[in-house]
Amino acid sequence: MDLKDQLKNLFPDHKEEKEISNDDLQDQIWMQEDPIICKYEKRKGKPITILEGYTGADEDFKKLAKDLKTRLSVGGSFKNDSIIIQGDYRNQIMDILKEKGFKVKRVGG
Repeated sequence: MDLKDQLKNLFPDHKEEKEISNDDLQDQIWMQEDPIICKYEKRKGKPITILEGYTGADEDFKKLAKDLKTRLSVGGSFKNDSIIIQGDYRNQIMDILKEKGFKVKRVGG
């Protein structure tokens, strides 16, 4: 008897949650025709990457922000309808978004 069977015996009413993969996340996020703007700035002397121009729901954009931060292993936030990623990750972010099917436009160098 393995651990799953033991847990089912202890908690018969518990339902298992399905893990969300990147493909499932892509199916849940609304895709748009207009490109997402990916730009680079320095704030207080530190580099940041900003993503703007998403026209879907805020929840979808937050999911996308969380996925980007997880895949790049960096910090960041979602503020004022834009994703702010700590560091200059324009190339990697553009590759990830193109892989997901988004159109991306690079601004600022």
